Amino acid sequence: MNSLSNPNPLLLKGAGCWLLVALVMAWCLVGLHFELAPLQALFPGKPARLLQAHLDFLLMSALLLGFYGARFPLPAIACWAMVIGAFTNSSLFLLMAMFPVLDDPAATGVAVAVFKLYTFASIVTTSFGFGRAAWAAVRHAAQSA
Repeated sequence: MNSLSNPNPLLLKGAGCWLLVALVMAWCLVGLHFELAPLQALFPGKPARLLQAHLDFLLMSALLLGFYGARFPLPAIACWAMVIGAFTNSSLFLLMAMFPVLDDPAATGVAVAVFKLYTFASIVTTSFGFGRAAWAAVRHAAQSA
């Protein structure tokens, strides 16, 4: 199959995976609503953080599907950065739901330092991937006009 008939299949695979993660989170939110003890133990942080993670995974999946559906070629590095960034960016909220100390701006320690580094790496990766894809979209549109 050539790249014009099926460009960037990594985006479709990533979107499918992150959509499944969002579905699992939706069920976890239902379980939290019904005060299921195992889920309350797994997510002792603010329930709103789990909801943010769920919505972010949905949003990132939609963005990946949108770029996939636009059917123009993208550099592989941009595709990888988008798929990885979509996960890491969304997982920031998930980690805060699981480890409330990460949601405390005054918290210190090794775990908090690693989380801050992970946050920075996620923002850079996500921004590079989607920024590069957006630039490619603008260039493709200009060439097609």
